[in-house]
Amino acid sequence: MTMQVSSKKGSRPKNGRLAARLLESAKRLSMLRAGERVAVAVSGGADSIALLLLLRELREKLGIVLSVAHLNHKLRGKASDADEKFVGKLAAKHKLPLHAETVDVAAKAKREKANLEDAARRARYDFFSRLAAEEKVDCVAVAHTADDQAETVLAHILRGAGLAGLGGIHPHAGCVVRPLLHFRREELRSWLRRKKQTWREDATNQDTTRLRARIRKKLLPLLELQFQAGFVEHLVSLADLAREDETFLDALARERCERLATQHLNETRIRVTSLLQPFSEKGLYTDDPQTAEVAGKKTPSTALTKRMLRRLTEERKRGTGQITGQHIDAVLQLARRGESGKWLQLPGVEVRRERNELIFRANVPGNKRGANKHSAAEYEHNIDFLDGAATFRLPQVGCVFRLRVIDWLTEREETIHSGAVLDRDRLRAPLVLRNWRPGDRLQPAGHQKAHKLKRLLNEKHISRWKRDGWPVLTSGGVLVWSRGFPIAAGFEPNEKTRSGILIAEENA
Repeated sequence: MTMQVSSKKGSRPKNGRLAARLLESAKRLSMLRAGERVAVAVSGGADSIALLLLLRELREKLGIVLSVAHLNHKLRGKASDADEKFVGKLAAKHKLPLHAETVDVAAKAKREKANLEDAARRARYDFFSRLAAEEKVDCVAVAHTADDQAETVLAHILRGAGLAGLGGIHPHAGCVVRPLLHFRREELRSWLRRKKQTWREDATNQDTTRLRARIRKKLLPLLELQFQAGFVEHLVSLADLAREDETFLDALARERCERLATQHLNETRIRVTSLLQPFSEKGLYTDDPQTAEVAGKKTPSTALTKRMLRRLTEERKRGTGQITGQHIDAVLQLARRGESGKWLQLPGVEVRRERNELIFRANVPGNKRGANKHSAAEYEHNIDFLDGAATFRLPQVGCVFRLRVIDWLTEREETIHSGAVLDRDRLRAPLVLRNWRPGDRLQPAGHQKAHKLKRLLNEKHISRWKRDGWPVLTSGGVLVWSRGFPIAAGFEPNEKTRSGILIAEENA
């Protein structure tokens, strides 16, 4: 149920100059710039209406072009439709353009098997992003207040949070800005009452079965009344400080990863010593005696190492799974005490230790180690020699293969260092260049029998990831060549060979 709240006389706010405060805050934070088209997200509630009216009052001083955005979630039946009509009338009253859209959030949540509140939030921000992407607006102003910030920080603390969680709601996020994060909810309502402006009240906000409602209705009032009157303001200040520190530390982790890790086609590598001692690089911050002393002692910087690990995993991660603190701790243990060849499978990413390195690589959702799966670098090319040559660019393994028909009698000396050569007359169609697959067997020249290619790769210490997409050549379904091994027995050139196939590999 939703009720419309009339303007009644209430307590005066601590500072009646709301518009002046908002103007100063917006300019200081460069939140709303002259010339921008700003849509105010108006639900019909008091906070969003206060933001709309305040920005309308300030639009000439700010130099912004104002409009209204409203999303009907269809979650409360007729009440949701009434909210939309209320917002539409308000926009028309103030002669402001209205961007309105309707989404059946309940159906969306059911389709996606998602939490209803989360589905509503994503639908709302998808709507804002579309408005910006379609260039209807430059940004969307959302009416989160200091009370919302305090509730969010408390909720994060109760659920378990690090520094990022203490940062709470960010003033800027993509196309969204939040100008009211330092304004109390009650002062906005008092301001609306004095202006005799009504608003809509969502009855679901009173449902104390929800954590946020319990924090709003029970916990925050108790803390302010019996422990600290300025508790909300203190939480807002804590969030500001946490975001400042988070921004600095994140930038430091990014710089260390860019300097110490190496990016390859489909993986990221970093030396374990560099990860565990990110400040030990010679010459780093030598102008800072205190930092230089710490680096000289090679003191572990676990906080920075964990941030680097989170960045490295997130950069390679695929899918929607969340990387948790427990995941990061597990990777840290792999770095500290893990043996070469050990691996971890995290949501959307695999981490493997190879000797003194950690390797991060995307893990295709649904693939399980040991299952009969297709290679992430699967390819297959039938070879048809036009003009005596064929070229294949293989982005899956970052190389180019050039196959060429040669006169063995005249060119054999030139092929000693240029690649492997097959006896052309012993080959049968179809000739196929493809990635290796489980079950492939090869009998390299000089061996008495065929072996599984997997075993041969293991003997050469070729890691599972390096062998992903490993190239082989088949003739009539028989494996006749594989990278890194001699030509298969029976297909190498001999004294009777007249024509050969030269296989040359180059980096892409």
